[in-house]
Amino acid sequence: MTQYTLKQASQLLQSKQISAVELATEYLAAIAAQNSAINGYITFDQDKTLAEARAADARIAQGNATALTGVPIAYKDIFCQTGWRSACSSKMLDNFISPYTATVVQNLLDEGMVTLGRTNMDEFAMGSTNETSFYGATKNPWNPEHVPGGSSGGSAAVVAARLAPAALGSDTGGSIRQPASHCGITGIKPTYGTVSRFGMVAYASSFDQAGPMAQTAEDCAILLNAMASFDERDSTSLERSKEDYTRDLDKPLKGMKIGLPKEYFGEGADADVQAALQNVIDLLKVQGAETIEVSLPQTALSIPAYYVLASAEASTNLSRYDGVRYGHRAAQFGDLEEMYSNTRAEGFGSEVKRRIMIGTYVLSHGYYDAYYLKAQKLRRLVANDFQTAFAQCDLILAPTAPTAAPKLGSDIHDPVQMYLSDIYTIAVNLAGLPALTLPAGFSSRLPIGVQFIGNHFSEAKILGAAHQVQLASDWHTKAPV
Repeated sequence: MTQYTLKQASQLLQSKQISAVELATEYLAAIAAQNSAINGYITFDQDKTLAEARAADARIAQGNATALTGVPIAYKDIFCQTGWRSACSSKMLDNFISPYTATVVQNLLDEGMVTLGRTNMDEFAMGSTNETSFYGATKNPWNPEHVPGGSSGGSAAVVAARLAPAALGSDTGGSIRQPASHCGITGIKPTYGTVSRFGMVAYASSFDQAGPMAQTAEDCAILLNAMASFDERDSTSLERSKEDYTRDLDKPLKGMKIGLPKEYFGEGADADVQAALQNVIDLLKVQGAETIEVSLPQTALSIPAYYVLASAEASTNLSRYDGVRYGHRAAQFGDLEEMYSNTRAEGFGSEVKRRIMIGTYVLSHGYYDAYYLKAQKLRRLVANDFQTAFAQCDLILAPTAPTAAPKLGSDIHDPVQMYLSDIYTIAVNLAGLPALTLPAGFSSRLPIGVQFIGNHFSEAKILGAAHQVQLASDWHTKAPV
């Protein structure tokens, strides 16, 4: 049962060929047997999961189920849910049990989805390898000597290992798309503001966006239909008419113009990544799509602009963790100031401290204009590049990461190298655009993904293009042995 896609599980549940309790029980057994090998889940509660499954079966029996009722799902540890620990994989929140539920989680609970547990992540979503977690690194299920990517590495790993049919991740600078690439699954970052951020612990508020991760683009479209909603509790939530993100899944690609950014097709990507891109280009051409060269000239400025802005926002957002209100508090201190400093020194890991210090520096007097304001101007230039490109094409095809998944430990001690691995994903977040990663090949048995990038609110078009590629290929059907 654990090999089903979300769509297949939904069909079997609705036809009553399987029950939600049977399906949840199969996943719980698989998690118990296999999770220790990859460390994908860090919190699970069998009693809560089975209670939700029984409620889903009752709803199906009553005839008021939705397409998602009874389907299990895993949540990245950044999403709050009443009664569950939501630690952001940090010692700082190791003892935090959420008193409320994130809007996006509540939307899925309202559909009748069944919670399997919380997945491991880079601490406070800061990292690209899932090695900064307080609970230890997640390992890539294709090869445990390699990373799964980050920061949503736990979510990607459990879907790839078939320990969940789908999972939620969050994408601040590529944190859904990059681990999806490294683990051989599909993941989409929606347009900024499409999915509520209420109850999703903030890293960088003007970048963070929740999105679905699953085996197929079709599964992601089904999930996004339920996830997207206006939320008055989130000041960045967009008030728009409800969309059907599955509407273009069967739309032919004939006549679609696909932009290939010349800056992304140079020496930066490995030969195997270039080969994966060519695989998809060939499929697109067979289906009648046209490829044209476009330019994103500010690409090289994306990484410095992003790490200035995201670190500044992180510095502000994480100032609330001081040992006073909730979370970790140091046991030994002499006065209030020492309590603050000891708590934060003990509660945060080195990568989080590094980004807080960078952010505090660029926001400080005398450096705000020199760094923060300049980075904001660069952000606008990056966004303008995309608008120029989309005047010429419908979608952009690009690498997701320069290489397949690196080995554990190879990047974690070299922050600059880790930051550079996000070169193909960060610009999308700077511009607030939607983008999807889908599997497109392998390198020494490690998956490689490529991404479709679209203009604002073009999720349905992106999902449709990805679905057509997946109908003509089988990379997304492969699973670790």
